[in-house]
Amino acid sequence: MQYVYAALMLHSAGKTIDEASLKSVLKSASIEADDAKIKALVASLQNINIEDAIQKSAVVAAAPAAGAAPAAEKKKEEKDEKKTEEEAAGGLAALFG
Repeated sequence: MQYVYAALMLHSAGKTIDEASLKSVLKSASIEADDAKIKALVASLQNINIEDAIQKSAVVAAAPAAGAAPAAEKKKEEKDEKKTEEEAAGGLAALFG
């Protein structure tokens, strides 16, 4: 992941993502760079529009969060129902002393 983070840092700084730049970023973070991993990353990013990839991943990441809201509401309703049942049981216990 450090290699990808380094590439994203270079991209956000408007720098060219090449082997020398990646090595420099990794070195500044005290990470020993693996030349094979750097070459593979640079080659795989060559035909990718990073901005588009970031936007698509943000949309995909937001979708599960939108689906989580109804589940949270359902849990709250179940909690409220359980609390109401407990209160009713407590009230009956008071009647019979």
